[in-house]
Amino acid sequence: MGVTTFPGNPEIPLKLRKNARARRMTLRISRVDGGVTLTVPRGVSEREALAFAAEKRDWVMGHLSKRAGPALVGPGDRLDVGGQSFEIVAGSARRLLVADGRITLPAPVETGRIHLQAWLKEQARIALTRASDHYSERLGLRYTRLTLRDTRSRWGSCSSTGALMYSWRLILAPKFVLDYVAAHEVAHLKEMNHSANFWRVVDQLYGPHHDARAWLRQDGPKLHRFRFGA
Repeated sequence: MGVTTFPGNPEIPLKLRKNARARRMTLRISRVDGGVTLTVPRGVSEREALAFAAEKRDWVMGHLSKRAGPALVGPGDRLDVGGQSFEIVAGSARRLLVADGRITLPAPVETGRIHLQAWLKEQARIALTRASDHYSERLGLRYTRLTLRDTRSRWGSCSSTGALMYSWRLILAPKFVLDYVAAHEVAHLKEMNHSANFWRVVDQLYGPHHDARAWLRQDGPKLHRFRFGA
């Protein structure tokens, strides 16, 4: 059905999606980017779908009003890195400096943000490599390589060839969350599924993981707010 606008003012993009298996119309708001999707069963017209959406407008606006918008990181902000809180300050040097709970950006600020993002990715690689090595050693299986991406749909993955992939934004999460994701993906080296056996492996490697999974569900999407460029 494509993309239209949500009935009312202000206009909100609304993605209409046909699903032959759907039994009723459903509205979903993405926790990552706030996108609104209306799924409709076969036989429902666009007019009917928009009328249904109009009835749910107050509910949608209520949820969207609670979402924090994108945040361009800069001087005066605080950023949690690897579980430690840092103050972001402006500097005049040519390189980024990290000391005494401060991250001093090189000038100009626009360039400083680029340096900051590069440093965050470096810290993510160090922390995730350390965690992956730890859990793979405990499991007795080796991974083939480790890559970082800025993925929105998943925090990590493990391929059938043993290649691990992680979102570099995990470095902005608490350490226990980063460690859980590493243990989760390493567990796939043994169980390429989410069966009961897989979760037993996760338990053996990491231990109780309810809190880490709950944090990712509730607070994980907020990590995508941070922007480091215009």
